[in-house]
Amino acid sequence: MNRRTTLPVAALAVATLVLSGCGGDAGSGGETLQVAAATPPMTDIVEAASEAIEGYEIEMVEVADYVQPNTMLEAGEIDANFVQHVPFMEQFNEGNDASLVGVQPVYLTAVAFYSKTLDSIDELPDGGHVTLPADAANLGRALQMLAEADILTLDPEAEKFHATLDDVTDNPRDLEFVQVELLQANAAYEESDAVFNLPAFANQIDLSPFEDGLTMEEDPQFAVTLVTREEDQESPETQALIEAFTSQQVLDVLEEFESTPAF
Repeated sequence: MNRRTTLPVAALAVATLVLSGCGGDAGSGGETLQVAAATPPMTDIVEAASEAIEGYEIEMVEVADYVQPNTMLEAGEIDANFVQHVPFMEQFNEGNDASLVGVQPVYLTAVAFYSKTLDSIDELPDGGHVTLPADAANLGRALQMLAEADILTLDPEAEKFHATLDDVTDNPRDLEFVQVELLQANAAYEESDAVFNLPAFANQIDLSPFEDGLTMEEDPQFAVTLVTREEDQESPETQALIEAFTSQQVLDVLEEFESTPAF
């Protein structure tokens, strides 16, 4: 089956949606756990987990970006979030003296480089314009993809997926690299020779990594992961969330979206 993780993204305002008692033993009158999520299938998975959880209820806090839910979690305003992969979380921890931990990977994402004009990454022209993500976690991922496609060479001392532009030792096509926030990647697609993008955003402009990607990567360390605070990772509440996020209800959602389970 062709696995797809490119999904529609609505314009999201910060809102709270209470999900209770949708089926099974959910909504049994226990403590309410707040979990932040952003785009589908993350929001759909939180909804499915709310149907599966036992002894608790889940209240989904819907957010419009990927930094706010980490700030909220670190401040104790929510119990968990489901918006990111672990390298992105670690970057937040380092920059904010935070202690968030990934407690359960749930599904993989396929990232890709896209082009409005090229059919192959090998067609990148001399002096071409390549758009890269501004955040360090995804920048290293993007540079690794270009290195593996023989578009550039990275310093062999640079740790895999942690390279920066300073680690580019050979750029034979004299490519111009421009970094933008991922929320701006779709706009950059109109002007760049190639742009790195996540599947959820790429789908907004009808792009699929499996069908349209010039080069694609789906590494397990970048699985979208349930995240909580370090002091709560062994708590009964977190264990209940883990069981709910690895339930058959969640697997059914992943199958519907043709996403690759990470558990």
